[in-house]
Amino acid sequence: MTQEKTAVVTGASSGIGAATARALAGEGFRVVCAARRTDRIEALAEEIGGAAIELDVTDADSVAALAARVDTVHVLVNNAGGAFGSDPIESADPDQWRAMYDVNVVGLMRVTQALLPALRASGDGLVVNIGSTAGRWAYEKGGGYTAAKHATRVVTETLRLELNGEPIRISEVAPGMVHTEEFSLVRFGGDQAAADAVYAGVADPLVADDIAEAVRWIASLPSHVNVDELVIKPRAQAAAHKVHRA
Repeated sequence: MTQEKTAVVTGASSGIGAATARALAGEGFRVVCAARRTDRIEALAEEIGGAAIELDVTDADSVAALAARVDTVHVLVNNAGGAFGSDPIESADPDQWRAMYDVNVVGLMRVTQALLPALRASGDGLVVNIGSTAGRWAYEKGGGYTAAKHATRVVTETLRLELNGEPIRISEVAPGMVHTEEFSLVRFGGDQAAADAVYAGVADPLVADDIAEAVRWIASLPSHVNVDELVIKPRAQAAAHKVHRA
């Protein structure tokens, strides 16, 4: 009998995280859905036959509690993240910048650090960090988020170097314009009109399932194949400042 493999997905309560949990479950993984909103992850875990664990990646005790409940992990998807605010550097809120760095970078480090023993125990581990094209391009009013996602990219590269020779692959999936129900709404403090304007006139932005399929594909590859980074944009988006709008 083939041993059931375990995947842990952070930020699994909505958007890319929830879609990724479903995609990995469809690939045969037992998925641990980890996020702060327990009602959502419990419903998701029941739907896909996985497990739900409350997790705040910015809280060391919460991360330690997650690690205590998983002995072996074959795939870790560091998806928890977010953008807060859209002010130029001149008027940016330092607390929002700290919050973005804490969840997108330090949180990723905490979870990876805590689960490395479980990844090693699998004998064939994979870490997929959800980055962003914001980790490749600068754009106005995005200084805090682009700085955090550039850091996500470098942390991923550093981890790959430090774990070279171990049976753990390290990948980054970097989406461009993805239309999810919450990302832009959170960024603009609940302003629905501002959130909708991001996607105005774009016929086919990416959706969460597109990114989930990329993670599933990476996880399905043979153990000797490492996808260092996968940048995914909708056809309408050529660059940060070049988006076709009808």
